[in-house]
Amino acid sequence: MSLLQSLSQRDRVFDFMVPQTSPVDVRHGPILYMEDVTVSFDGFKAINNLNLTINDGELRCIIGPNGAGKTTMMDIITGKTRPTSGSVWFGSRHNLLHMNEPDIASLGIGRKFQKPTVFEALSVFENLELAMAADKRIFPTLTARMTGEIKDRINEVLETIGLTELRHQPAGILSHGQKQWLEIGMLLMQRPRLLLVDEPVAGMTEQEMERTAELLTGLAGKQSVVVVEHDMGFVRSIARQVTVLHQGSVLAEGTMDQVSSDPKVIEVYLGADDEEAA
Repeated sequence: MSLLQSLSQRDRVFDFMVPQTSPVDVRHGPILYMEDVTVSFDGFKAINNLNLTINDGELRCIIGPNGAGKTTMMDIITGKTRPTSGSVWFGSRHNLLHMNEPDIASLGIGRKFQKPTVFEALSVFENLELAMAADKRIFPTLTARMTGEIKDRINEVLETIGLTELRHQPAGILSHGQKQWLEIGMLLMQRPRLLLVDEPVAGMTEQEMERTAELLTGLAGKQSVVVVEHDMGFVRSIARQVTVLHQGSVLAEGTMDQVSSDPKVIEVYLGADDEEAA
């Protein structure tokens, strides 16, 4: 059958329309395991012997002063940066250091950057439709018929991110917070097992921050969620377990009350405040 004949079959369900299931195996351990990871840039250690474990379904907050290594840590997990040494495993079978960025994403790791990137000329619904997992070739995207299962999935995500009433509105008219939720929804369409979220409430109103807290805490259990955030009030509102990074290493770990009362953490944050004031 020719390509054009294939495309003319409007009832064909293409591979990219079929929901994907992450093959990660967590039966014998955590979903993410980083051991003795170091990244050096011209002699400077952006990550210095980092050890971090994230459990399946966990919501973890990562905090730390500027330059602590938070962004570099996420770059390593997603394959953007290769460490100088150490190991990074996704489940018990997948060595992320042997995989490239697209393969890591298809494995079930999604990353939300600080600035939302949505297709502003398209509707909210269309943004979610385009975010479907797997085959993104242009012809299938333009010609495949949407199944009831896919519509149900989009409606489910719309409900999760609180944008059902705006489904037919262009994404460009959304508020900053709503665009953040839409991009999280686009990642959810790909059914990630691990979601990395970078400073999700920067620039949000108080009401939007409260809704974002509800969204992220609601995702925990269904996905593992790692949130990097500077707003300590927001972290306290969602945190179950907090990891504090400093100079590329784990400085402290525990509940928000535990880490906020840790003398080492207090010293680091007070020192960072003094430097900024100077």
